[in-house]
Amino acid sequence: MSVQAEPHHDPSARSGADPDASVGQLTSQLSEHLSRLVRDEMALAQVEAKQRAKRFGVGFGMFGAGGVFLFYGAGAGVAAAILGLANAVSGWLAAVIVGAALMILAGIVALTGKKSIDRGSPPIPTETMRSVREDVEAVKGALRR
Repeated sequence: MSVQAEPHHDPSARSGADPDASVGQLTSQLSEHLSRLVRDEMALAQVEAKQRAKRFGVGFGMFGAGGVFLFYGAGAGVAAAILGLANAVSGWLAAVIVGAALMILAGIVALTGKKSIDRGSPPIPTETMRSVREDVEAVKGALRR
């Protein structure tokens, strides 16, 4: 029974590198390989970004369609409220009551939104800017020593 030795695995055979290559040649090959790697990664990133953008587009379109259906549903709900209230009072008065209630609700929501915007203004990351300034000062202080 004969035992065959495993073939010797030479890393230079796999990479195509010449074992007798000079440092300059190896540097040149490294540069070429690195450039190819960066180009390939950029191409992959572009493909991935396009796929994600397409998904976002479809998602936003469906979100918008849902908003349209919500709008029509809310209109039907308002009409139902008017018709239901019209059983107790005349139709025009029911419409005025429901309309006034909707305007009050709109005012409350708008004021709440304005308060939220005021808390978020200005839209600059002030805490991050403060932290960066502190970091810069710490580095300057360390360099002065």
